[in-house]
Amino acid sequence: MTFGLTFEKLLLIGLIAVMIIGPERLPRVAENFSKFVRRAGVFLRDTKSKVREEMGPDIDDVDWRKLDPRQYDPRRIIRDALLEEDPKPTTPAAAIVEPTLEPVAPRRSQISPAFTGGNPPPFDVEAT
Repeated sequence: MTFGLTFEKLLLIGLIAVMIIGPERLPRVAENFSKFVRRAGVFLRDTKSKVREEMGPDIDDVDWRKLDPRQYDPRRIIRDALLEEDPKPTTPAAAIVEPTLEPVAPRRSQISPAFTGGNPPPFDVEAT
């Protein structure tokens, strides 16, 4: 995770920062930067230990490379799904009985009323 930064680019950024900051403020800025880096390291170690505590011993069993989004290839996923063999049914096909449903007439309360000129649909002034 270098974000495209090479040694030359970092050196150039450092030189520009030194020229902008100046020799008077440079020691104080370097000290503040080192404190920030130390605090970030402590934060990362604490976060890592908290995650390890909450996940327990199962965290070592996780294959993190499989969860890497750069490994995601939709063509491979579709190909694997299509080439995957169907699992064998555990019950014989003769034992599976499809339930038969008889048509039921809808209740009167479920039928919407017909709106005519004398019977307009309801109108909510606050909703529009």
